[in-house]
Amino acid sequence: MSCPYLSYRAAAGDHEFDTERAYCTAAERFVEPMRADICNDRYDLDHERHCEIYREHAE
Repeated sequence: MSCPYLSYRAAAGDHEFDTERAYCTAAERFVEPMRADICNDRYDLDHERHCEIYREHAE
């Protein structure tokens, strides 16, 4: 199960892209591909254990 704060957007604020990118609604910013791997629980990563942003907002 992916992070509930993850969404994919092509624009936010002053940032615009041709394709959708991973966006963290908790941090209100686009995230790097490696961070998106954590958000999507890929490669044995777990957003509940490995993401400090999730933990700060989940409590």
